[in-house]
Amino acid sequence: MKVKSMREIDIPPLWLAIFLALAWALALMIPWHPFGVVGQGLGGAVVLAGLGLMGLALAQMLLGRTTFIPRRDPSALVTGGVFRLSRNPIYLGDAMVLTGAALWLDAPLALLLVPLFMAFIARRYIRDEEARLEAQFGAAYHEWAARVRRWL
Repeated sequence: MKVKSMREIDIPPLWLAIFLALAWALALMIPWHPFGVVGQGLGGAVVLAGLGLMGLALAQMLLGRTTFIPRRDPSALVTGGVFRLSRNPIYLGDAMVLTGAALWLDAPLALLLVPLFMAFIARRYIRDEEARLEAQFGAAYHEWAARVRRWL
């Protein structure tokens, strides 16, 4: 069996899983639970909304016949649908899943992981993706980026 390179393993879902594990660890280590049942319901709804947003974005990218895999060159600039609301709806969905998990786990301190996750993803993936889009689509990318914010 061939060992995968770090670039093949270094994908956003892995980092989401790591941050979710950190949220869970915080919930266990610091038993401060102010949200209760309300947090579980709200958290579940936010997780589902985040997964739905990711699914819609993925479908739009597939329909646009472009890659959704980081570090691959895009073949199309998808600007409609959920991409009219956010330039990065999949990563926004990831952040929503992390937020919802923190609420569901009733771990308010885990909410501090959300902006850290977003900054980490921007640095590790989004900057490179934006550079690829700019190189591939030039003015069309700049026009879209001027209209649509990175997150919301």
